[in-house]
Amino acid sequence: MTLNLRLAAALCAALSLCALLAVPANFPALGGDARLTLAVFALATCAWIGTPIDDTYIALGAGLALTATGVISSDTLFGTLGDATVWLLICAFVLAAAVARTGLAGRAAAFLVGGARTVRQLTHLTTAALVVTAFAVPATSGRAALALPVFLALAKALADRKRLVVMLALLFPTVILLSAVATLIGAGAHLITVSVLWEATGDRIGFTQWLLLGLPLAVTSSHLAAEAVLLTTTRRADREGPVRITAEEIQRHSDRPVTGPWTQAEKRCALLLATVVALWCSEPLHHVSPAVVALIGAVVASSPALGTVGLKDALKTVPWSLLLFMAATMAMGVALADSGAARWLVSGLPGHVGPAVFLGVVVAVSTAAHLVLQSRSARSSVLVPLVVAAAVGAGVNPVTAALASTAAAGFCHTLPASAKPVTLFSDVPGVPTYTPRDLLRLSAVLAPLTAALVLFFAAAVWPLLGVPVTR
Repeated sequence: MTLNLRLAAALCAALSLCALLAVPANFPALGGDARLTLAVFALATCAWIGTPIDDTYIALGAGLALTATGVISSDTLFGTLGDATVWLLICAFVLAAAVARTGLAGRAAAFLVGGARTVRQLTHLTTAALVVTAFAVPATSGRAALALPVFLALAKALADRKRLVVMLALLFPTVILLSAVATLIGAGAHLITVSVLWEATGDRIGFTQWLLLGLPLAVTSSHLAAEAVLLTTTRRADREGPVRITAEEIQRHSDRPVTGPWTQAEKRCALLLATVVALWCSEPLHHVSPAVVALIGAVVASSPALGTVGLKDALKTVPWSLLLFMAATMAMGVALADSGAARWLVSGLPGHVGPAVFLGVVVAVSTAAHLVLQSRSARSSVLVPLVVAAAVGAGVNPVTAALASTAAAGFCHTLPASAKPVTLFSDVPGVPTYTPRDLLRLSAVLAPLTAALVLFFAAAVWPLLGVPVTR
């Protein structure tokens, strides 16, 4: 569908809904605030789907419209920027800048990948390394940028085995996207999910609980996806023969040493990162907010005496547009919950749907949503408030439903434009990479595999970790 057709269809749908909402006789159960909220929500969603306008601009416009019409207060709109999750993400990017400045990522790559002797070992060692980066670098686009030099080094070392290079080009974004669910800072969508849950139900998911629930899913899905990439992209002949990646080959694509004695800056940064992650994981013991821990780490990482990066340089790496988008969509979520619009939207759903059917529908819709909404954060902004409201009516634990939706939305591999990491690795100058046909072949296997795995964790694993299917 061309852009003009998408725009026309989205505009017609939004205006038709607004016209229906404008007639008081229609939907008598809806109050005035709920009608305004639904109209703004519909226009914003259609603009995200059908227009090339920046997602953040649309979200800010929607938040401003809800404030100007009195649906939410200005304190609610501006207060979302001061939310602890926003501060957590800002400080995490400062820490990531400090890690990137020292070159620790190159050392880790040389250590892990250098031990591979077969194609399958190389695939799974690379996968393990990419999963670990979820703890050091927030947001999938940042991890993709950090991993690109490592991919280039591997591509040069395997230049005579083209299908393996294509396989690695597809492996990197696949694992980066699926492993993001390991941590709370893995994607902006996670922070939106946590905020919506808190506003709608009072349930707070902390860093440690998200880690406990998300890390096993991230590790399992990433390694299963690695096998899927390997088997759908290469032939048996491609997988045969030894593999040898030397530290010297990785060094050629890094401006920092990847072998030899560690510098004092590297030691300090590694110790700081390990301390911050340890404090995040031990939050139930010391009860210090992850945002406060991250702020302490960011101050130390950018300090003149102990830091490895200047504060001004570190703050330049923070995606301020993403933070504004998150804040505005959090305000939209508050409006949906407080006005009663979310409850009304899901009130027409069948009331006797079992938990298994409900979760199956949630996971299926969330898995396919990237075909319509390319922004992962936008998907969570649209889906999670509705999923949480519907879960309450269906007797399903809202935490389970929200986590399942967010985890399933991590699949976005069907088209090159479906996610920024997929776009980045689809066109690397001078290196053979995957085609849209390769993506479709992988998606045909990976989409049902990912959906089934999320359902399995929601129904069988998460209840063992303290998050039951029903309340």
